[in-house]
Amino acid sequence: MNDENLQQWVEKISLESFGLPFRHKASFNSRLRTTGGRYFTKSHHIEINPHQLTSYGVEETEKIIKHELCHYHLHLLGRGYQHSDEDFKLLLAKVGGSRYCQSLPGTEMKRKTMPYRYMLVCKACGQTYLRKRKTDPRKYACGRCRGKLLLNILDTTK
Repeated sequence: MNDENLQQWVEKISLESFGLPFRHKASFNSRLRTTGGRYFTKSHHIEINPHQLTSYGVEETEKIIKHELCHYHLHLLGRGYQHSDEDFKLLLAKVGGSRYCQSLPGTEMKRKTMPYRYMLVCKACGQTYLRKRKTDPRKYACGRCRGKLLLNILDTTK
């Protein structure tokens, strides 16, 4: 399937499921890795991950398209178009779109492999905060007592 076929498919789904036309551009983006699709609020374009189509087929991809069209139509209508908005959740359930897309084969393990390498420790109460990335402790305070934090590097050679 190419971008022209996808454009026609998105326009068809928009009219059938939402009763409203899709007047912007829909295209495939093969660089997407962890998401099924994207909606751009400035240009109103939609991008779909082609790997979802090849891995899970037409039905799952159609659910992803409906998800992105929920963002599209609600945004243009000036209603709540974000994932946490009630308007979005109701419309998504009404049209039968998917809330989450399935993980692509081979990407499940990549997300959780980075170990905790840093620990912030409160000087006042001893509360600890594990971090995967280095942070500047001067920018933060303890969430429990508002005390100053100290950065410790954890030994990851074990």
